[in-house]
Amino acid sequence: MKITQAIGKLTKLPHKFTSAVIAVGGKGTRMGDAAGKTKQFITIRGIPVVARTLIAFQNCGCIDEIVIVANEDETELYPELIKEYGLTKVTRTVAGGKTRRESVLNGFNAIDERARFVAIHDGARCLVTEEDIEKVVSAAYAHGAAIACSKVNDTIKEVNMSLDVTQTINRDALRAAQTPQVFGCDLYRAIALTAKEEGFEATDDASLAEHYGFKVRAVETSEDNFKITTKSDVFRAESVIDRRNGDAAVMRIGHGYDVHKLVEGRKLILGGVVVPHTLGLDGHSDADVLLHAVMDAVLGALSLGDIGLHFPDSDDRYLGIDSGVLTLKVADMMKERGFEIANIDATVIAQKPKLRPYIDAMRENVAELFGCEKDRVNVKATTEEKLGFTGREEGIAAHAVVLLEKAR
Repeated sequence: MKITQAIGKLTKLPHKFTSAVIAVGGKGTRMGDAAGKTKQFITIRGIPVVARTLIAFQNCGCIDEIVIVANEDETELYPELIKEYGLTKVTRTVAGGKTRRESVLNGFNAIDERARFVAIHDGARCLVTEEDIEKVVSAAYAHGAAIACSKVNDTIKEVNMSLDVTQTINRDALRAAQTPQVFGCDLYRAIALTAKEEGFEATDDASLAEHYGFKVRAVETSEDNFKITTKSDVFRAESVIDRRNGDAAVMRIGHGYDVHKLVEGRKLILGGVVVPHTLGLDGHSDADVLLHAVMDAVLGALSLGDIGLHFPDSDDRYLGIDSGVLTLKVADMMKERGFEIANIDATVIAQKPKLRPYIDAMRENVAELFGCEKDRVNVKATTEEKLGFTGREEGIAAHAVVLLEKAR
């Protein structure tokens, strides 16, 4: 069938029976070691990624059947999963091909002959909502083809081969493509078979329709509809699920303590601020005792051990390193797990020098490193009235208490 003929038939569809083709091929190599599982079987809050995806389509009233396209060596895993989660709309599981286009076409060829529309979805986009599925399907009914997408919030730069910026692209006209992508079956059959004959490959199914001159309607859906690709995506997905379940206000508390000896010939660095003094702190890194205490508090709140575990003093990579660099790494661990700073309260214990003139700069540095507002960070300084090792000016200590909350 010619593509123009397929387009002409879209407005004459007598019935809107809609099949979903869920593509769950791929090995998820960017996910890293995941107990030998491909990413679609990694559990997020106790439910496998692919099961979450299938449940969304199972519960969506506009979807009449579901066809799974899986890795050939995993097709036998699906009957048990289908039974466990009551996925009554799944009619068959088929093996994928060597490319995405081949895999989706295998799934498309297996759908019910009554189908008039097909919704194609990445199995790794497990946070798609029934509402968003219905929005895209409804738009496809009206326009023949539609895709889920989200606004682009970052400023986009075009660069040349040398990575020099050549222009800034107007992001108002940009959308990040998601799935589902929904098409009239006659249209999709025509473009898919033509692409197969010509050997044309595309990164998504909408590109096939665009390539052959058909307009696709963009439907803005939730930014939560991202693809699980890396470990950090799993943490992000957990945060989304917690928010949806009303658990967004989960709080975690951590305490940190650190101490370093005062010696000659070293700079005194506290909270990333160089403080004028005749002595400095001794250590494998720059010995910023304040940042070390704060990092330990955050790691404690996350149940991730301490800085000695992550940045051991036996590793020459950290010899003389700026503690701010290490703090950024800890901040990334925090953000990957879906948390942000609620507040930090830290105390530096030092007989000398007087730290009050430098406290404000320390607060600014800590806030910047963790990506939070300055008013969430408090730093205090005190002496111990010449008692103990700090009172004898043998060293400086710091305590920190951190409250983390689930990022909203």
